[in-house]
Amino acid sequence: MTHDGTAASGERRGDRNEDAPSRDADLALAARVDAPRDTYEFETAAGVCSPDEFRAAELALVEVLWGRDLGRLLVVEGNYGVPAVVLADAAAAVAVTESSARAAGLCEANAARNGVGGAVHVANVAELWGRDSGSGADRARSGDVDVAAYAPKSYTPLPVAKQRLVGALACLRPGGQLFVAARERSGLGRFADVLGDLAGSVETAAEVGDCSVLVASRPASGLLDDRSFVEPRRLSATVGGVDLSLVSVPGVFAAGRLDHGTRLLLETADVADGDRVLDLCCGYGAAGVWAGSAADCSVTLTDDDRVATRCAECSLSASGVDGEVVTADGTAGVKNQRFDTVLCNPPTHAGDAVLRELFDGARRVLVDSGTLWVVHHDALDLDPHLSVFQRVQVAARGEEHVVLRATR
Repeated sequence: MTHDGTAASGERRGDRNEDAPSRDADLALAARVDAPRDTYEFETAAGVCSPDEFRAAELALVEVLWGRDLGRLLVVEGNYGVPAVVLADAAAAVAVTESSARAAGLCEANAARNGVGGAVHVANVAELWGRDSGSGADRARSGDVDVAAYAPKSYTPLPVAKQRLVGALACLRPGGQLFVAARERSGLGRFADVLGDLAGSVETAAEVGDCSVLVASRPASGLLDDRSFVEPRRLSATVGGVDLSLVSVPGVFAAGRLDHGTRLLLETADVADGDRVLDLCCGYGAAGVWAGSAADCSVTLTDDDRVATRCAECSLSASGVDGEVVTADGTAGVKNQRFDTVLCNPPTHAGDAVLRELFDGARRVLVDSGTLWVVHHDALDLDPHLSVFQRVQVAARGEEHVVLRATR
């Protein structure tokens, strides 16, 4: 990198040691221009965006912003903290939003690792829900952020990414600048169109490799277009005679309908009056809503994704079910609680490391002889990850899915 920012190169630093209380960084970023430190080190993990190499779009933001007067900086969806950590020395203060609890934890850890923990604050992710949340009134107010930076993740649905642009502009003071880095194939042109509509003008600040960095300013009037790109979708389903009212948005698993795997799971699982039930990896909360409707039991729902847990909160409300919703990495947010039953449709795409942690956590929060009900595609083999349980049985088979019953 040769722009007038923190020119740097990244390298992989070795495999993760799950048992070690501290370990070497996974990735290192070596500064090649004058910077407060020679090397920035980052811990990553399976389940976050680009754990094995630095994202080009994030490095592009670093290059473009390093030499600027940043003042109060907001990093939107900060991942494991690269822009926030490197730019902390160039800003008066840094706030980071991140919808993934796992990524947010890594961002905090990496800020501390690099000596900028006091300067980087990981804030609660903004609720970008359009008119249903009253955000139109919020958008009319001026924020206190001088510069915002956003590198949309490749898998972020376009409406959600657009809504985050609106949220970032709302956080800016009048005249504050929003920088957006992306590749052409990941929606750059559409981001430019949205920024042009909302801010009145948008320019290309720089081209860094195959990424472009766009810049737009919040209108000096302080007023923003009251527009919603993400509209909650209302879903209805009936499982075993139990009617479910659910709420989803783009990007949440099975956003358009109750998926076959979850339906098979709920048709197979048992819950009883008085049970303490955990909906693990809850998504928009179908299993928790079903359990709370089918029995007089207490329900807790948890997911790594704040967008999903916001949907789950809405689903509980729409169905008239009382329950606790927690945004956390696996069972981290409920580790001090104990449950009789855990229901789980796990994110099998996240990889073996995530699944191993997930099921280890499920076993720890179950009472003795408690039951984990888990569904997966029949092409997968979860037995190695469930070996921590005393007994694992096939409880049901569908056309493409299998439900397992694991006993602690």
